[in-house]
Amino acid sequence: MTLQAGSEAHKALFCQDFIDTHQTFDPETLPWPELTDVELARLRGVPFWQEVYHTERRAGAIVDAFTPQITDPIVREAVRIQGIEEARHARLIKVMIDRYGIDAHEQPMEKFPADLETAFIDFGFGECLDAFLGFGAFKTARESSFLPEGMFEIFDTLMFEETRHIVFFINYMAWREKRRGLGGPRRAMKSARFYARAGKRLFGMVNRGQEANDGKDFAVTQANMFLDGFSFQRFVEDCVNENARRMGELNQQLMQPRLLPSMASLALQGLRVWELTRPHLRRREAA
Repeated sequence: MTLQAGSEAHKALFCQDFIDTHQTFDPETLPWPELTDVELARLRGVPFWQEVYHTERRAGAIVDAFTPQITDPIVREAVRIQGIEEARHARLIKVMIDRYGIDAHEQPMEKFPADLETAFIDFGFGECLDAFLGFGAFKTARESSFLPEGMFEIFDTLMFEETRHIVFFINYMAWREKRRGLGGPRRAMKSARFYARAGKRLFGMVNRGQEANDGKDFAVTQANMFLDGFSFQRFVEDCVNENARRMGELNQQLMQPRLLPSMASLALQGLRVWELTRPHLRRREAA
């Protein structure tokens, strides 16, 4: 049965599915692995932990602040559970910071705008972008054995929850916009605008992380593990393939993000055409 976006059946499915797949666990009692000195240096050398910790704390606070404004009971309950999970992500990062002696501290929380629903939507599109890129980066880090497998298993739990959050958000937005009378083209344009804002914030976070470490520790010692055989084309392929794999683990009746995977797939086609034509261009230049 094909669900119509904005319908009561659609709302019931995406909310109840999210509620039913909620997991309970305590970050303190997870099987955190013992790290060697080399592995500790790698973990501590990643320059973004403070930004990641702040982002997760802010995410939980935004969701919690927005929840009481939702009038629909089942939507409010699903968003309330998301707030619990976002706050738990922040606790997980904090446990890791404390356990492994990472140089990161709690930053003051900035004041939220009066329009909390727009703040929630901004956060949701940011999470979609972060996760799509994170899928590829996570795969690269795991394949390079940057850290022991036990650490990746812990973060796999977090990645699964992020995937659920994305699918819930995409369905929430489709339900919300359809009820407001927005057609497909207008929804796509709105999504593109929010993704552009999310990209700007992401680049700002990366720059702040590099400035905090001078970009030196990670770039010189740890990045070689990732750069050995690295290509931008392969990274984009990993993002697309990992996104499809992780989305395949969720309820296939639900809507899934299409814009970023479609844009990435289009970029891959261009890169492949470029790779095919480049030898001919070189021969022409040599002649």
